Amino acid sequence: MENVKWINGSHQEDNRIFDSEFEVKEWTEALYPDFVAYLGNKNNVGYATPDEKVIKYLASLFPQWAVYNNMQIDVCTEKTEMNGQIIYKIWTVKL
Repeated sequence: MENVKWINGSHQEDNRIFDSEFEVKEWTEALYPDFVAYLGNKNNVGYATPDEKVIKYLASLFPQWAVYNNMQIDVCTEKTEMNGQIIYKIWTVKL
């Protein structure tokens, strides 16, 4: 998890647990510009959230975004506890 640019923290929705799959899909797809800015510069990029649904959807989107931008990445995930709250993390690793 070294040299990962974490993009969460700049949006109020970062710590939200979404009610529906539609909201998750809408939110994660809206993050594309944030992620591709770093992926395009050959940086590893990650996101952390208390909503496992967001991580699962991003796990399916990251490979698509990489192919679209002609990149090869691996996707890593982790579940941690911070201050009594479960936090799910996802990040890319350049291949």
